[in-house]
Amino acid sequence: MSDPGTAGDGRGQKALGSAALVRLVAGREISTRLRDKNFIISSIVIIVILIGVMVFQVVVGAGEDEGRVGVVGDASALGPAIEAQGEAAGVDVTIVGFDDDAAARQAVEDGDVDGALVGGTGGAPQLLVDDRDPTTEAVVTGAVAAVALADRLAEAGVDVSGLPQVSVTSLAGGDDDSQQIVVAIIGVGLLYGLLILFGQFVAQGVVEEKSSRVVELLLATMRPWQLLAGKIAGLGVLGLAQIVVIGIVGVVGALAFDVVDVPGDLIGTVVSVVLWFVLGYAFYASVFAVAASLVSRQEDLGSVLTPTTLVLVAGFFVGIQAATDPDSTLATATSFVPGLSPLVMPVRQAAGEAAAWEVALAVVLMLVAVALVVRLGGRVYAGALLRTSGRTKLREALRAERA
Repeated sequence: MSDPGTAGDGRGQKALGSAALVRLVAGREISTRLRDKNFIISSIVIIVILIGVMVFQVVVGAGEDEGRVGVVGDASALGPAIEAQGEAAGVDVTIVGFDDDAAARQAVEDGDVDGALVGGTGGAPQLLVDDRDPTTEAVVTGAVAAVALADRLAEAGVDVSGLPQVSVTSLAGGDDDSQQIVVAIIGVGLLYGLLILFGQFVAQGVVEEKSSRVVELLLATMRPWQLLAGKIAGLGVLGLAQIVVIGIVGVVGALAFDVVDVPGDLIGTVVSVVLWFVLGYAFYASVFAVAASLVSRQEDLGSVLTPTTLVLVAGFFVGIQAATDPDSTLATATSFVPGLSPLVMPVRQAAGEAAAWEVALAVVLMLVAVALVVRLGGRVYAGALLRTSGRTKLREALRAERA
């Protein structure tokens, strides 16, 4: 029987290569979390909340920017004019025809229509409303005036068909990005929650293995960096699968409930958030795992994770602030800071304020930061993993790793 101690220095890894060992640890982490009821419940709760938010928007928005206007008699002239005025005012108007004034009045009283145009005294039309609505009044009044003016000009022999049409050009340029920004804010909120959730999973797993001495058995067959890589990779795949599922549910739900009008931009924003999750997770999972390796009890975990958690909280609030002013100095600067960029840059991208070179630079800086954290963190992790007596200082872990 070979000496288990030889496996820790790499001589006992002939049977399984590094990649195979990392996959084994990753598979173990995935299977463990998939059996965890808390993980399953949290995933279901997130999806239910996401669908609930969309349903709430549909319910709240129902009836907004819509109107029903009754017209007595022939509506062939006034109907299209009222609809055109409504479209210009941003209101989707439906014309309802009535045979007489009494039926129209009853419909207004019953709330079946927002207003009804009936014959008034002296031949002037009269708009009946149950509750005065400036938008409905403006739409109907404008339509009646336009039809009357066209009739008078036609009677005078004036041809109005050749009148120029006014075109509208936005000086802001581009389309309205409000929907993409809202999607990005929701995505950043999910990103923030998932980074904390899976960072905690990594940290708790490290402490559990240290306190139960399981880590000593694991390190008899693999090196510390392989154990660290397997943990990060396994939970990372699980987290990526979760956020992809949430993204798909969100996109399908938003399109099904007609919450957004720009599916292409919506999908682009969701993909951006998912890709930033990959970078953010690689960074924070490494930091959480290294911090957890410095303690041996779950009770001490909060003290070593608090600084990193505060960075995440700061990034989340800056990301929310960036939604109101994506071109501000704070939002622009923090979108390049590793650790903060995954929570800020998606919002600036959704708002159209991030140039391609800015996104590329933020990604490169994040990749460099991940590489440095993994390299330094691997050394700390290796030096502190077998120290199970109380809390280990960072300097002591590095000195133990070199020894």
